[in-house]
Amino acid sequence: MSFESNVKLTIALSNPDLDAEEQERETRNLLREIRDLDVESAELVAVTEIPEGARSVGGFLVGVLQTEVSLANFKKLLGFLGDRLGGKSIELEVEANGKKLKVKASSREELLAAIQAAEEFVKPK
Repeated sequence: MSFESNVKLTIALSNPDLDAEEQERETRNLLREIRDLDVESAELVAVTEIPEGARSVGGFLVGVLQTEVSLANFKKLLGFLGDRLGGKSIELEVEANGKKLKVKASSREELLAAIQAAEEFVKPK
């Protein structure tokens, strides 16, 4: 598998019941868990890339992280996200083959549909 076939994934968690510090803790826990998987990289998103309406804490966006994973491990990462984030409100942005796909999910069913769309999106044509 060539380096160009890596998939970039931006994960934005959204939980209005949590304050900024709690959201930050939840995001850092998820980041640690993702780093334990076989990913090329996983980082919090720096404030320099602020989307409209986003909050930041300590120089990083609250609830947002980016990861890069090989195509071979992409499905494993999506499976982990489905297990870990089912029922939570999240936004995924998948970048592969020079294209981007952005999906939102606020239930387990929506997340599974979003994961399926992401898998279809990255399949080589």
